[in-house]
Amino acid sequence: MIDDDFVNMVKELQKKIEREEEETYSKVVISEYRNPTNFGFLKKPEAVGMVKGSCGDTMKITLKIVEGIIQDARFWTDGCGATIAAGNMITKMAKGKTLQEANNMNSNQILDALDGLPKEHNHCALLAVNTLHDAINNYRSLGGK
Repeated sequence: MIDDDFVNMVKELQKKIEREEEETYSKVVISEYRNPTNFGFLKKPEAVGMVKGSCGDTMKITLKIVEGIIQDARFWTDGCGATIAAGNMITKMAKGKTLQEANNMNSNQILDALDGLPKEHNHCALLAVNTLHDAINNYRSLGGK
């Protein structure tokens, strides 16, 4: 049986973590990493990109592409909450874009959409963009346009 003191200690610790997150990250970032809607892999994707970031986090993006338009996108990462938020945001933003539009996306657009990240986590947005670009380059290298 679990001790009530232990349960209360865990609840207090969780509240403390949530308060610290709210002081550090925007509401958008918190929402994106707590409830990522595009986390996972597409079955039979037309394109796959995988990049290891400067901090050691790895991200993978899979794309469903029809007639040069990104119809669906999913991401996976072993990274932190900021990396999860950036991966989820870029996949949401890429859907419906042409390959050229998606290839023109940059990390500042991701940072803006997330209402910013602490400077020490800006590389997470760059990792997301680089991974999307890698997926597009993969698609093109296989003969896609």
